[in-house]
Amino acid sequence: MKVSDFDFDLPATAIAQRPAVPRDSARLLVVDGTRLADRGVRDLPELLRPGDLLVVNDARVIPARLYGHRRQVPIEVTLLEDLGGGRWRAFAKRARRLRPGDSIAFAESFAAGVIEKQPDGAVVLAFDRTGPELEQALDHFGAAPLPPYIHRADGADDRDRDDYQTIYARRPGAIAAPTAGLHFTDALLAALEARGISRTAVTLYVGAGTFQPVKGEDVSAHAIAAERGEVSAETAAAIAEARSAGGRIVAVGTTALRLLEAAAGEDGTVRPFAGATDIFIRPGYGVRTADVLLTNFHLPRSTLFMLVCAFAGTDRMKAAYAHAIAAGYRFYSYGDACLLTRNSGP
Repeated sequence: MKVSDFDFDLPATAIAQRPAVPRDSARLLVVDGTRLADRGVRDLPELLRPGDLLVVNDARVIPARLYGHRRQVPIEVTLLEDLGGGRWRAFAKRARRLRPGDSIAFAESFAAGVIEKQPDGAVVLAFDRTGPELEQALDHFGAAPLPPYIHRADGADDRDRDDYQTIYARRPGAIAAPTAGLHFTDALLAALEARGISRTAVTLYVGAGTFQPVKGEDVSAHAIAAERGEVSAETAAAIAEARSAGGRIVAVGTTALRLLEAAAGEDGTVRPFAGATDIFIRPGYGVRTADVLLTNFHLPRSTLFMLVCAFAGTDRMKAAYAHAIAAGYRFYSYGDACLLTRNSGP
């Protein structure tokens, strides 16, 4: 299987720079077998069934992007992984000249020291504070870690702080948003509940590995960096109850789906889970847990596009994406969504 098998042409004008307002006014492409239907996110209560169970990712994005200086040189830092005790693994632009012992000043009273450089180019930073004090400093001085295809002349703004966060985010620690969930509003959640569609949450702290480009042509040679996640006993029980009652499991986003698959046994039963997962879902992998997937439109040649191909069929997703591009759907994190029914075909 080659990376080029998952390539397609996407015009730059299709990449959304701001989300739809209100959130649930985004468009929705329904892919059910070979059938395509142009709908809207607000149609979800009609498109789903009473007894279905939404599984959302309640990870909260932290203000993980920091702008500072090493002496007079500007340094942009994106936090990647909390190592505890005020230490973070991070990527830094202009990091080539950084050395252990260097200090990066983010504000007059907020700084971090470089304590390690890693082979992949990441650095380990030790901040000058820990715990709640560090969280407060990040909240004050940090910015939303927008992906590089969302362009801001001066970096993420105050609007992005709200836009790049789901309304049900509860557990801080993610450095990227579970973007399928960005479409939900309180009104839409209420309409789904009134329809008899319930909701439960898992937590996957989305990291850089989810979006890491595949290098080389051999898909099987790619490894996804591990991400921490948790499926509670209550969530596992809710999934089992919905299944036994004949309801469908609707994964909201690829992150929720990946965590469900990591927590599932061979028979597809989702069990309580707490730990790291590096699961790579691509064509040839048989999804065992979710029946329906709500997800945004993903980058060509990406592991996320490979995941939706595994879920709904490669030929179907190529046709769906071609339709979406021709019909003017908006792509990526702030873009529109598609609703996929699981299919075991090619």
